[in-house]
Formats: sequence, structure tokens, C-alpha cells
Amino acid sequence: MQTIKQKNELEYLEVSNALSSIKIAFQGAHIFDFRVKGKAKMLFLSDTSHFEIGKAIRGGIPICWPWFGVHVSDSNLPNHGFARTSLWTHVEIEALSESKTKIVFSLESSEESLKMWPYDFELTLEIYMSDILEVSLISKNRGEKSFTLTQALHTYLEIEEIHEVEVQGLRNKPFYNKLDNSFDNVENEELKFTTEVDRIYYDLSQPLFVKDANQNITVETKGSNSVVVWNPGSEYKKSFNDLSAYENMLCLESANVFKDEIELQPNEEHVLRTIISQT
Repeated sequence: MQTIKQKNELEYLEVSNALSSIKIAFQGAHIFDFRVKGKAKMLFLSDTSHFEIGKAIRGGIPICWPWFGVHVSDSNLPNHGFARTSLWTHVEIEALSESKTKIVFSLESSEESLKMWPYDFELTLEIYMSDILEVSLISKNRGEKSFTLTQALHTYLEIEEIHEVEVQGLRNKPFYNKLDNSFDNVENEELKFTTEVDRIYYDLSQPLFVKDANQNITVETKGSNSVVVWNPGSEYKKSFNDLSAYENMLCLESANVFKDEIELQPNEEHVLRTIISQT
């Protein structure tokens, strides 16, 4: 079943099948809700998130592209790129079975995008929904010159209580700590949260496991060796007026940033994928 609905200023697509349901805003091709029937809510969405034209939704899975964070040479350009606030095209929806559905959105370079980033591109977002959520971001170089990009599927997970969560799979992995701008740190044990965390972990090839009070979540990344881990901690209100709480969210973001930036030659493409499941 599929319907188009409106939340404040934004239209979104709602789809359900025998196992799950999903809501995707046309702005940003932004998945802001995904639920497996009979299980806990998977994605966090801030109660005070903007559903306004030109403003990113706080929660779900924002698409950071073609740069992650602040633009390296022009801080006046949109933080995390323009893909998450651009209007995407809904290309396809296909029921693969009663319990699995494929949904496709696309975004292409335009006169407006070329003013911010002077390259011809095509982005495709492929979503497979069942009792597992699989999201693939396909970047294609449609121009005559190469370009480099950084990117992330900025996944917000819904959790019971951040101070009780443990992330397994990061032990002995190097990371960059954004809070003190330090490189070459190494995680000595499984990650727990007592204060703000904003890190980029490298050299990851295995899934990560989030051990929560009411569910266990597995996040698997393909097309990347980096994962961003973020929770803003108790001082979040100083920086975010659209974030209603920090205790119930944890960002585990499949990413290509810093040394893992992607270079695409003409006609080349790259696939960044995140696969999320829960038990």
C-alpha cells in the first residue's frame, strides 16, 4: 500500500507491506520513519524537527552529499551538502513480494546545484524494506571531468537510554575525535556513552551491534570503511533548537569522509549502503 501525505510544508510517501512501514519525504529523499511490525521503533525523529522547505529534518536518515559537515572552502554553503534539502524525484515502487518492497528516488544536477558544486551528477537512492531496512546511495559522474565527494547516510537510531547503550564492534579501531580535533586515537573497549561523542571510526569491515534495553540493532555498511558515531550529550540545547532530546538517539552513520573520500571519473559510479536490522 502506498499513499502521498503532507506533514507541515513537506510531502512524503508512505508505504507498507506485510512486515513493515516507511515514510519518505520528497525533500531529501529523507526516510524519517521505519517500523517493523511487532518490534520497537527503529529510527529516531525529533519531536521538534522542522518539516519546512529548505530545512533538513532532524532524525531518520538524512543524506549528506556531496560533502560531509562544513564545506572545506566556503562555510556559507549548506552544512552537509545540498542533497538533504533538494527535491528528489520518486522513480519507482515495486512489490517484490508481500513482505519486500523496492522504492527508488533520484536527484540530478541542476542550474541551482551547479552554482554550489560545478559538476554533473546523478544520485539514486534505492530502498528495500522488509523486516530489514537496506538503503543504497548510488553516486554517478555524468560529466566530462572527475570529482571527489564525501558523504554519509546519517542514520539516527531510536534507543531507550543513551547511558545504557553499548556499541560493539569498535574495539581496537582507530578514530578521529571531532571534539578535540585529535587523530590516531584507538578504541580500547566496547563503546559506552557518558558524555558527548562525535567520532569517525576507520578501517571497519564488520557489522556494528547496538545493545539497547529494549532491542538489539545491527548496522552493516558496504562501500565504506568509515562510520560516524554521534550523540550530542546533555548540552545539546545550546547547539540544536530542533532536537527534542538526546537520551533516545544515537547516530551510526555509514560514511566516506576524510581519507575515505571518493573520486569518480566520468561515467563512474559508487554505491554506499547501510543495512539495519533489529532483534
